[in-house]
Amino acid sequence: MNLHPDRWTGGLPILRRLAQDGVYSSQFVTGTSNGGLTAHPGGDRWRWESLIFGGAYDDAAAHERPVYGALNFRHEHIGAAPRFGSSHFRLTAEAVARATFCYPDSSTEPSDFGVATSCALVELAAAGKLDALDGHVEAQIHGPVLLDRDVEALVLDPSYRGTEVEAEAARLPCPVEWHGGFRLTVENLRRHPDFRGQEYVDLGAAIAVDGRLDPRIIGDAARTGRYDAQALKKVWHCLARFGAPLRPSHRSVVALLAVDELPDGVHVAGVPGGLLDHVEEHPAQ
Repeated sequence: MNLHPDRWTGGLPILRRLAQDGVYSSQFVTGTSNGGLTAHPGGDRWRWESLIFGGAYDDAAAHERPVYGALNFRHEHIGAAPRFGSSHFRLTAEAVARATFCYPDSSTEPSDFGVATSCALVELAAAGKLDALDGHVEAQIHGPVLLDRDVEALVLDPSYRGTEVEAEAARLPCPVEWHGGFRLTVENLRRHPDFRGQEYVDLGAAIAVDGRLDPRIIGDAARTGRYDAQALKKVWHCLARFGAPLRPSHRSVVALLAVDELPDGVHVAGVPGGLLDHVEEHPAQ
């Protein structure tokens, strides 16, 4: 579940809100998102869901709608869809059995879909030319995602060690793990003005601390209220694209993912279970 764990929602830090609610909610409930804010009748998210699911959710209550994730078939310790945040909730294998999948992201109105027992999307994504921010296999998880039942771990960026984020994470009913960490120097950032635009390179340089960016630094800037949230999101995209940590060794991947076996009869294109990361919509930007 890629998310920015230092953002706020409803007047509370996001992790505290999650601890209180005990459930991961969709944009239709929270009114906030790491992507576009279109979860309302007639909006893009509403229209995509109506198209994908044949109108099954058109009259559903907000809390009954699916939540969005991605399948971590590449075994990335930073999560399957870093576009949506520096940290992630790793879901259990059982969640796979009630998920549907598409490639590319549903915002592109794709034509390729799958379910856990019949899915060729991993091969499509592996052969695709999309970069690390766009090349994920999207998952739509149907039914509530309960933190004490459906989450194996919250995997945080190490920039949050010793911060309130770590303290709030300790209150969640799931283990906390750490990945290698996103880091980007301003010098390296300046090499990529064509990725999101020069203005976002300049903004990143302006908020950098000691000549570098990390997720905590961007989150601190967001909470000041002095910067446009969408502009900071573009800065995050630069950090996620060019400042991702190196992949750990195979042995480290196995230790980090703590992969369980899928339920009997369930498989996803040869990918083991325990690799489903929720991404999209809980509060941030």
